[in-house]
Amino acid sequence: MTARKMPAPKCPTCKRDVLPRQENPSFPFCSTRCRAVDLGKWLGEEYRVADRTPDEDEDGLMPPDGSSGELH
Repeated sequence: MTARKMPAPKCPTCKRDVLPRQENPSFPFCSTRCRAVDLGKWLGEEYRVADRTPDEDEDGLMPPDGSSGELH
C-alpha cells in the first residue's frame, strides 16, 4: 500500500498553502499578517459565534423533561 501525501492546508485568510506547524510559528495561517487580519475580523465583529437560545442545551437539544434546564 502506498501512502498518499496529504495536500498542504490552506490559510483561512488568503487561501495560500501553509507550512507545517513545526516550520511555521503562525500556523494555521501562512504569515503573521494573515494572523493579524483574522484577529482584526474577530475584534471588528465580522466573525461571530451563534448564541444559544435559553431552551437549548450545549448539544442543541431540549432537556428530556422539556424544562428550560435553568436552575430556579
